[in-house]
Amino acid sequence: MVKSKDFFQVVEERRSMRAFAPTPVEAEKLKRILEVVNRAPSAGNLQGYEIFVVRKAEQKQALVKAAYDQQFIAEAPLVLIFCANPARSAVRYRERGENLYSVQDATIACTYAMLAATALGLSSVWVGAFDEQAVRRAADIPADLTPVAMLPVGYASELPPATPRRSLDEIVHER
Repeated sequence: MVKSKDFFQVVEERRSMRAFAPTPVEAEKLKRILEVVNRAPSAGNLQGYEIFVVRKAEQKQALVKAAYDQQFIAEAPLVLIFCANPARSAVRYRERGENLYSVQDATIACTYAMLAATALGLSSVWVGAFDEQAVRRAADIPADLTPVAMLPVGYASELPPATPRRSLDEIVHER
């Protein structure tokens, strides 16, 4: 069984990693991440998202280009691409499901993956800056799915410090 950390420790330790070691991600850890993602909440429990796992060097290089030359994407042993599946959410929620809930479902799934990776001693970084069509071509993603986020995953080659956060007084508003 893969050991993991306490949830609050995971949240404290999570960093956006842009420097990966060449060490492959073990199949058992990837499976565990994907199992956790499968437990993520979604609108109407429809799971209006799909995940593409990219490992091939040439595809990762194409993702680098699609993401405006963010080279660290190619360094990661694998990249998870989270796509909204608008039609799946539209079945129950029509236009709102198609335009909003499927995107929310994909982002929640990506967040669960990011936290699960940290719990398993891996690192990741959310990548949202990319050309959707180029990502579709690089990973052979069908036209009816919308790439929402890419998550390079691997072992960190450095440990960045925690970044400052806004105070709770700035972001919480009681009414």
